[in-house]
Amino acid sequence: MKLKTLLHSVAAIAVAGPALADVNIYSARHYDSDTVLFDQFEEETGIAVNRIEGDSDELIARMQAEGDNSPADIFLTVDAGRLWRADEAGLLSAVDSDVLKNRIPEFLRHPDGHWFGLSQRARIIFYAKDRVDNPPQTYEALADDAYEGQICIRSSSNVYNQSLLASIIEADGEEAAQDWAAGVRENMARDPQGGDTDQLRGIVSGECDIAVTNTYYFLRGLVDDVDGLTSGIDNIGWVWPNQDDRGAHTNIAGAAVTASAPNRDEAVQFLEFLTSDFAQEHFANQNNEYPAVPGVALGEGVAQLGYFIPDNTTPRSAYGSNAPKAQEIFNAVDWP
Repeated sequence: MKLKTLLHSVAAIAVAGPALADVNIYSARHYDSDTVLFDQFEEETGIAVNRIEGDSDELIARMQAEGDNSPADIFLTVDAGRLWRADEAGLLSAVDSDVLKNRIPEFLRHPDGHWFGLSQRARIIFYAKDRVDNPPQTYEALADDAYEGQICIRSSSNVYNQSLLASIIEADGEEAAQDWAAGVRENMARDPQGGDTDQLRGIVSGECDIAVTNTYYFLRGLVDDVDGLTSGIDNIGWVWPNQDDRGAHTNIAGAAVTASAPNRDEAVQFLEFLTSDFAQEHFANQNNEYPAVPGVALGEGVAQLGYFIPDNTTPRSAYGSNAPKAQEIFNAVDWP
């Protein structure tokens, strides 16, 4: 993906250097509505926001190439595994902020403040209400023989599935995780294809009875008109898995202050702003996600799914540290 700059040009940052009252954001989030947050922050603080967009891996590679001279103050991305990779590369720095520690629950942030989750994206189980009388109530149950030939789920290269399996490795151990992956592979209605929306479309078309997807893909079909999904969405039910034990798997959109940040104080101030009620509502609502800060009002779409018990015991850093083993397991069970 070609990198682009909003609000200020890359050349201005690279040649002239960041202004004294600027904060430079390398963002893998591609929502124009983020501009509302940046404008509000600038209005409240007088600190201008410069945004460079790109794919997460591109931005990580860019920061590595720039080294200590990188103008990046903030790395903003989705999936804890990507934040873990940036941290392992030495690109992130510790932040000691009472605001961030008090606002962001411990399970949604790095233990030493290297990154902070700003919204939660739950990956749960959906099913055809007219064809499934007893849907699986846990992730582990997806591997049960009772669901043979019923499951639609994405490929092993998908980062959402990699993080899900990484969490199962952390919770149940490697041997159990491989048995699970093999069981789900056996229960697939078809080889993985397409994105999360396509798994839900499979329920509508009758190609599969059960799908594993992030909740916001379902909500897009619920609040908008999504071809092949909205017309049959009333027949799709959902299960919040593992509510009697560790809780439902959630990943994050999150941010960190970079190790080379030339505007570190402004960067910390920006992260603290993103935990305000205003920013939390806007940050989560624009993609039908759950806020990271407890007590912040749910968006209209998310409220239709309601509250749930998230997995607050599995460290989000495990999504990255266990990712190589997860891919190894996927390969071993021939999960395409």
